[in-house]
Amino acid sequence: MIQKGWLGRDVISILDFTRDDLETLFETAEQMKKMLTEGRVPRLLEGRIIALAFFEPSTRTRLSFETAAKRLGAETIGFAGEEATSLAKGENLADTIRMLDGYADAIVIRHRYEGSALYAAEVAEKPVINAGDGRQHHPTQAMLDLYTVKELFGTIDGLVYGVLGDLRFGRAASSFILALTLYRPRKLYLVSPPLLRARPEVKARLEEAGVAYEEVERLEDVLGELDVLYVTRIQRERFPDPREYEKVRGSYRVTRELLEKAAKPELRVLHPLPRVDEITANVDTTPYAAYFLQARNGVPVRMALLSLILGAEV
Repeated sequence: MIQKGWLGRDVISILDFTRDDLETLFETAEQMKKMLTEGRVPRLLEGRIIALAFFEPSTRTRLSFETAAKRLGAETIGFAGEEATSLAKGENLADTIRMLDGYADAIVIRHRYEGSALYAAEVAEKPVINAGDGRQHHPTQAMLDLYTVKELFGTIDGLVYGVLGDLRFGRAASSFILALTLYRPRKLYLVSPPLLRARPEVKARLEEAGVAYEEVERLEDVLGELDVLYVTRIQRERFPDPREYEKVRGSYRVTRELLEKAAKPELRVLHPLPRVDEITANVDTTPYAAYFLQARNGVPVRMALLSLILGAEV
């Protein structure tokens, strides 16, 4: 059945959606995952074209959107870097978006500047999906993160979460924290160096939603309480001053030894990836590691998202 509340919708911020919206998305993603497992995915988007406008580097987000579109029978056009577009010749963003709007049925955009996705949505007539803009939003990452938590625990409510690393510049971390305000976590620990604490508007949203949270610097102080540990890399490319990055690089390192010593057996570790050295490779083969499942879930969640927005009947 076509979900009219989703039809033709832009995806700019996770806060544009309600809990009911997300539950519809997760139910659809579950159907997609089942069809993928059984090898019987219908070509729901045959004849459609999805534009992948990636002005910034991406691996998982771009390839999972491309895979999602092609699994459903759609074609994709696009680019992966400004140097491959007429922006390198001086074309402005609005003209690039208008051009894609005339070629495709939906536009997926990633850009280094905050507000780019919202601006693209104002310019385009077709639906625009934010695949990450600057340090602000990455809504589809938050969607697949929540879906993964629900798959692992059967619920998103009532759990104790820790979000670790770059909470100031990391858009995946910010979007995940904001997404939790649509649910009822038991507690949220924001674990970071003082320089990388969550931005004031993110904490204001937590307070407005009544989410109990605490800012801490040491993971070891709270690890034993956590059900979900969401790890993020400290992103060199987001720092306006390289000297500030050098002050905090390597602040955290999640190891198998640390987890086995201090974590609950049922703890699951998430990471939006890519990682550098914040999770050691010896965690990968433990039951704690859920980040590869999380990455794989990008395909069914984005299949569900494209289907709902483009009005395909599942």
